[in-house]
Formats: sequence, C-alpha cells, structure tokens
Amino acid sequence: MGKNLIQQARGTGSPTYRSPSHRFRGSIQHARKSDILIRGEIVDLMHCPGHSAPLAFIRYENGEETLAPAAEGIRVGDEVTVGAGAEPQPMSVLPLKDIPEGTQIHNIENQPGDGGKFVRSSGAAARIIAKLPSGVVVLLPSKRQKTFPPECRASVGVIAGGGRTEKPLVKAGKRYHKMRARNKLYPLVSGASMNAVDHPLGGTRSSRKGRPTISPKNAPPGRKVGMIRPRRTGRRKGKA
Repeated sequence: MGKNLIQQARGTGSPTYRSPSHRFRGSIQHARKSDILIRGEIVDLMHCPGHSAPLAFIRYENGEETLAPAAEGIRVGDEVTVGAGAEPQPMSVLPLKDIPEGTQIHNIENQPGDGGKFVRSSGAAARIIAKLPSGVVVLLPSKRQKTFPPECRASVGVIAGGGRTEKPLVKAGKRYHKMRARNKLYPLVSGASMNAVDHPLGGTRSSRKGRPTISPKNAPPGRKVGMIRPRRTGRRKGKA
C-alpha cells in the first residue's frame, strides 16, 4: 500500500507540517494609517522563532502596540515616528513619496495600509531609485525593480541581523533543529531515490528509471512531479 506524497500530506493538517505559531511573538506590521504624525517608543527588542530578524516592540502615544523588524543601530527607548512629516531616521514609517531618493528602506507595503509585505528578512534593505508620476521605483534586494503606489509606506533603515547566513551550520543536526523550529521538513529527499510505494518516480535498483519522467498533462495535484510538460525530451538526432 502506497503513501501520500509530501505535497499531498501537507494538506491533511498533521503536526508534522503544521506551523508552531503558538511559539511566535506575533505578526509584524506598521501602525494603522493616520493623517496625523504619531510618536512611539521602542519598549523591547525580542527574538521570534518565526522571523529571521530581531523584532522591536513599539508602543505608540495613542495606545497602539505593534511588532516591527528591528533596524540596525536602534536601542530600547528610542523614539519612532509614523506618518507624513516624520523625519527619515531608522524605524520611522513614511509614505514612499516623502522618503528621499537613495534612502534604504524595508517592510514596504504592496498596497497602502496593508502593513508591509516586502523586504522583511534579516540584513535586508531596498533602495528608492526614482519617483515617477506613475509611482515610486524601488530596487529590491533581488536587484529587481518594482514600482509601488506613492502612498505605500515603508520603514527607514537596514534590518538588523545581517550576516546570519554567513555562519556555517557545520552539522546536519543543527540544520535539523533550525528547520524544526518552523516545522520545515528536513531532510528533503528526491522522488527518484525513494521506493516505488513512496513516490511515482521511485523504484528499481538505480536512480535512473529508464522511462521519461514527464508528468501527464491532466495529472492531479501530487502527480505533477518530475519534468512538468517540456516541449520535447531526449537527444536531438541528426544534429551535431
């Protein structure tokens, strides 16, 4: 009797694939959008297993409390300002139209008021490169340029925790516990190296199966494994 593929098993909601959100500090987002300038104070800096960057717990003068990725150089007790007219200093939240060109920013909103969607991992930062009538052009860490509406907000500065990926894990056990903290499956094994009961591409004594691994065009979810409908396969015959 066969087993469900990993893609299929995720949908059953078992603890193996369920995110341990009860250990997370909460979601990170900007303060609610307001037409007036709001001031806040960084009350605490904390670690969250659900985020790669350290988080800053901010309490605003209107009583609102939020979590935000901590920027480099901030400390507990620093003041944070939100809204139009705020100074472009680390952790301040401003509309993109009010941030000078060349400024490094993070936690950028995709639509005005959504709380921030882009550039949220440790050590990351984007840069404003142009302001056009159609929107503000931002250079993302992936070197891709994306145009945002001018009213979208972003935090100023570089997210702390840079260099996290430069430290080697050294042992497979450390990587296992790192992935376990977020319930990421580890290790990942290719389907061709599995047994026939575990995967459609498994079986036989070798890893080369002697048959094309093209997925059927109308295959159901979970069977779409291997080569996803290439135009052609095999060696081109009759050509040098």
